[in-house]
Amino acid sequence: MIPAEILALCAALCWSFGGLIALVPARELGALPFNRLRMSMVFVMLALAALVTGGWWSLTVEHSSVLVISAMVGIFMGDTALFAALRRLGPRRSGILFATNAPMTALLGIIILGERMSLLTLTGCALVMTGVVMAIYHGTGAVHRHAFEEVRGRLIVGVLIGLGAALCQAVSTIIAKPVLASGVDPVAASALRVGTAALALTATTLLPQAMFHAPTRLTPRVAGLTALSGLVGMALGMTFLLAALARGTAGVVSTLSATSPILILPILWVATKQRPSGLAWMGAVLAVIGAACIFNG
Repeated sequence: MIPAEILALCAALCWSFGGLIALVPARELGALPFNRLRMSMVFVMLALAALVTGGWWSLTVEHSSVLVISAMVGIFMGDTALFAALRRLGPRRSGILFATNAPMTALLGIIILGERMSLLTLTGCALVMTGVVMAIYHGTGAVHRHAFEEVRGRLIVGVLIGLGAALCQAVSTIIAKPVLASGVDPVAASALRVGTAALALTATTLLPQAMFHAPTRLTPRVAGLTALSGLVGMALGMTFLLAALARGTAGVVSTLSATSPILILPILWVATKQRPSGLAWMGAVLAVIGAACIFNG
């Protein structure tokens, strides 16, 4: 059986690639239209996978109702807010804001679920979060001037949206944790959560406001990038995360899955042709040391 910590790191890696792939279609379509299209595509992928594996039969009515609530908070509200922040701030700034969902989740896990972590594990979580913040905050000026780093609109609005996305993710994780720990199939759970969010997002097309409709016509290139970002970042990433939650504590899983900004450093290096700063790499080293503490804790 794969340890929860490995599954959480796999989720982080998927989100690293998925976030970069999503940047172009999210900015062209807008946060809500992009998320609606992506969710619909991912639901089809996961629903078929759960049908083939028989995972749908692991869900009860009680499990399903809890997962639906979790989806509305974490995906419909949280994911839409995340991509709104991504569209405004780019992947680096939105990443550091969304990473705060890890300490939020750890705190809620202790208060609500009664979870306990050893001193070594807590130290590891603190080191990982410190490393994540360093890796995102410090970078070369050239990287900050890249198109990925462009700020659109007021910075404070983007920051508040990013923090709101993190809080929604933390609350959603705490809601879903008991159900996942009961042995529900993670692929079926992912399909139900994504399908719920896709249905809610589809309902927004009935509203007349411009924010609910794509400003441009959908092209094959944008559709392809949306499907790819959904497959990597949501279908695989969310399934890995839910499988990790079923086996580990919410705080540890959320902390390790928040290492996307660390894993994205070499990807950004290739994409922007600019090397991240020494302090960013130092943050990556701290995160690795923290992860080692968690694995040994």
